[in-house]
Amino acid sequence: MSWADYLDANQPRFIEELCDFIRIPSVSAKPENAGDVRQAGQWVIDRLTAAGIENAQMYETAGHPVVCADWLHAGPDKPTILIYGHFDVQPAEPFDLWTTPPFEPTIREDRIYGRGATDDKGAMLVPILAAEALLAETGALPINVRFFFEGQEEIGSPDLQPFIEGNLDRLQADMIFSADGSQWDPETPQMVLALKGLVSLEVTVTGARSDLHSGMHGGGVANPGMALAHLLASMKSPDGTILVDGFYDDVVDLTEADRAAIARVPWDEAEYLAETGAPATHGEPGYTTRENLWARPTLEINGMTCGWQGAGTKTVLPSVASAKITCRLVANQNPEKVYDLIAAHVAQNCPPGVTAEVVRNPGRADPFLVPAGHNATAVAGQVLEEVYGKVPHQTRAGGSIPVMSTLLDQLGLHAVMFAFGHADENQHAPNEFFRLPTFRLGQTAYVRLMERLAG
Repeated sequence: MSWADYLDANQPRFIEELCDFIRIPSVSAKPENAGDVRQAGQWVIDRLTAAGIENAQMYETAGHPVVCADWLHAGPDKPTILIYGHFDVQPAEPFDLWTTPPFEPTIREDRIYGRGATDDKGAMLVPILAAEALLAETGALPINVRFFFEGQEEIGSPDLQPFIEGNLDRLQADMIFSADGSQWDPETPQMVLALKGLVSLEVTVTGARSDLHSGMHGGGVANPGMALAHLLASMKSPDGTILVDGFYDDVVDLTEADRAAIARVPWDEAEYLAETGAPATHGEPGYTTRENLWARPTLEINGMTCGWQGAGTKTVLPSVASAKITCRLVANQNPEKVYDLIAAHVAQNCPPGVTAEVVRNPGRADPFLVPAGHNATAVAGQVLEEVYGKVPHQTRAGGSIPVMSTLLDQLGLHAVMFAFGHADENQHAPNEFFRLPTFRLGQTAYVRLMERLAG
């Protein structure tokens, strides 16, 4: 039986197995689900072993565990690839917005609904099934393959770097492919060439030792809320230019070829505004909206706290005001350097009559940019063109996947996102789903990837 016939014949079983996987509420953000994350890791070990992959084992970290496995019998003249994915999921609340319970997977109209269906349980199962089909056909894989699956991606992979540093021998490879990611749409492939980095911080402005009567003390002491507003306004001009000294110094500018590649990707400004509900687009001057979304750094206020928040009026001068800020970074910006620049800006621009403090918040990622001519990206693009019948769009993403930069730092390899979810499948939202035809298509793509890499 050919690998394609094997995949076709076993799709009903694969779908049932995915349902079993989704039923495990492996929510890494909630301490009460720590045992479920571990159970999902054990499920992955059992599934890898059943597929014929060897040395499947759970490894401990300071937090949630990771799972590694391999099949390394193709010989030293064949490449070794590392396939990455994650078995933890986002919290499913609010439950009342789900049509069916999030951990009771349901199939409707060629879609499987459930938390983690596309991010990342369905997607990470795809390469395991591809390997199983090849092993069932010939008893061997055409290349050497390592698998690396984690249980803490949805909380930023806080314990992954120490694990990778201490287990480089289990992860050594010639190429890395990530089963976490997406394609452009069900009919169109994409190659994601860049991800933004992340730095998170909070600015707190303090005035009097407690809230004061605004009639008795207004005009006598500084108002931290007003001071915070002045500080935040000093960081960014109304036209969208970031004014923090040195913020843009390390940014790798877009080349004409970069801008041309972005311009070739379909874009409808009116559709984007309708989708977001915003009255107009707004971003750094001199760049298109798509360029700003994908390839320019940002400084955004994520939340503000100051004074009376209830209904009606309470006439006080607040004693404290704070703002949470995140910056999405592009190559070659460094999160620590950007944090230091913002902290220096706050110190230099703090209004009189108040004090200001800046602290780091959890959440950090280096920006990630695939170099031109990257061999794994070229091969993946050829496979996607073959499977979809279309040349992949060359895209970038405004989000961050910390493990991509960690793997680059530790292994010296740029990972390629080779995954088969889609952006409209409600990742992190109620009624998450995964398209079953794409589930099957991804299995073919991973088989052909391994075959093409074998030469």
